[in-house]
Amino acid sequence: MRREKILAIKFKFLGDVALMVPALRMLRQHQPEAEIHALVAAEAAPLLQRLSWIDKVWVLKRTRGKLRLRDSLPLIRELRAEQFDRSVDFVGNDRGAVLSRMIGARERLGVMAPKGFAGRAKCYTQTIEELDTTRHEIVRDAYVLSAWSVPFLRDGLSLELTPDPSLADEAKKILPNPGIIGHLSTSQPKKEWPVEHWVELHALMQKSGLPMVFTAGHTEREQALLTALKAALPEAHCLPAFASLELYIATIARASLFISPDTAPLHLAAALGVPTVGFFGPTASSRWAPLGPQNLSIQGAPCPCSGHLHVCDQPIPCINTVLPTDVAEAAFALLKGGSQ
Repeated sequence: MRREKILAIKFKFLGDVALMVPALRMLRQHQPEAEIHALVAAEAAPLLQRLSWIDKVWVLKRTRGKLRLRDSLPLIRELRAEQFDRSVDFVGNDRGAVLSRMIGARERLGVMAPKGFAGRAKCYTQTIEELDTTRHEIVRDAYVLSAWSVPFLRDGLSLELTPDPSLADEAKKILPNPGIIGHLSTSQPKKEWPVEHWVELHALMQKSGLPMVFTAGHTEREQALLTALKAALPEAHCLPAFASLELYIATIARASLFISPDTAPLHLAAALGVPTVGFFGPTASSRWAPLGPQNLSIQGAPCPCSGHLHVCDQPIPCINTVLPTDVAEAAFALLKGGSQ
């Protein structure tokens, strides 16, 4: 008997894809015999490819902000040939809607997000309203599946990520001794701490005999943050730019604690079971912070900076109101709890 085939679609950033995993796991538990496939942007594929309960991960190369359907046609033909029984688009953006229609699953569920081209709803056979943004993103994704009567599992909200075991030795060379990793960068400067805050946090950790190492994203701007940190703190141990996301995942899996602003690596560390301290300024910890007792979050002061700006335009940026002493206190609490 043919197994039902279901395709999950999410074209968003790395952290968004990591946060989709609990919803997919709820779907798997609800339909253990189904084939579950996922379609994500190529850069996010490593987050799903080693999860044994996902049958296949399809990857689509993309240029941010552009659909480029002509370049996607070979993949779309392959996906159409799979003859999916159902598909679910967790985002409901233009790209996901058009691809849902072209892939042509018999039943196509999509989120009705507020923006998009006219007639977008016709790309789906079933739609569901977008849950309000006061809810956690994991809950928002799980809610989409309520249209298929998939039960919401309050004890199933943990993230999940499996590092590549073949990279364990290389990761150990990069980070020989498990310790505290501080990740400096995000995709938006307004979410990043000033270098002087990292210098102060490093001093607080050193005073307690807790060495730190530092990482940043691969772009030139993000790597420049590590250069600035080294200039202010010559003794800082900064890890090199990573050759692949898979190697980065294998390396942070060795950490005893991960400290970071709101960015994908914070969710990757939490998914690996590494305790995290996340700090938030222009974004809401109530929506984006990793869940669970080994993940602590700190929210900065209220701020009216625009969500469309890459920098905070206030005299004192909201992220700067998160103090190193507060982050250190949260770190000490987690490390003390882990030693009991």
